[in-house]
Formats: sequence, structure tokens, C-alpha cells
Amino acid sequence: MGARLCARSQVAPPTTPNFPKVTPVDLKTASALRRLRLVSAPEAVSFLLLLVCSVLKRTTDFNAVPVMGMLHGVLFVLYVLFWADAWNRAKWSPKTAALYFVLSVLPTGGFFAERRLRREAEDAVIASRARKEGVVSA
Repeated sequence: MGARLCARSQVAPPTTPNFPKVTPVDLKTASALRRLRLVSAPEAVSFLLLLVCSVLKRTTDFNAVPVMGMLHGVLFVLYVLFWADAWNRAKWSPKTAALYFVLSVLPTGGFFAERRLRREAEDAVIASRARKEGVVSA
């Protein structure tokens, strides 16, 4: 019976928690990703408003398409510029880069891009803090 107690009282070796595989990011990469994240939701909203204005133009006398078209155009160009910068700095795979670009041309894709970029940024912060505290080795 004593041998049984010894076997049960053995402690399993400590294991490292399952942190997501996140590459460390420098300040310029984090800034590029933040710029892309911050412009993605307004770009999606402007796209939806442009679609609404297009319908209103054809069904009523209300014509806000020139103004919304210009606003959406500026935001879309900013999104593409920030997307290219983020792709270059974050060293995304072509699949990831294509996903973020496709999300920019879908009416509600900017919301999904913003959410995914926010999640990636939070994971990078968690991984960075874990490395700093010595919880994981990387």
C-alpha cells in the first residue's frame, strides 16, 4: 500500500502552456498592423453607406453617391496602402495577404478583418509578456 501512495504522489513534470504560435513583432510592424486595423472598419462602413446611397439615388431624389463615393475611395486607397505595408512588415504568407485583400472588397469584410487583426495583436501582446516573464522560451 505504501508503494501505491508513492506512485500516486508523484508530480508530473511542469509543462509549458499552449500559447499560440505568434512571431514577435517590432514597433514598426505593430504600427502597420494597427493602422490597417483602424482603417478597416470605417472602410467597411463607407462601403455599406455607398451601397445604400446607390439604392437611394435610383429610388428617390436623394443623391449622396458623389460624396460617399469619394469618401469610400479615399478609405479604400488607405486600406490598400496599409495592407501592402502590413504585408511587407509582418511577412504574411500569400494566403493571409490575399485573405485580407479579399476582405477589403466584400461589403462587410472590413469588420471581419478588424476583428481578426485585433485578435492577432492581442495574441502577440500575450506571447510577448509570456516571453518577458519567462513562462515560455522563444
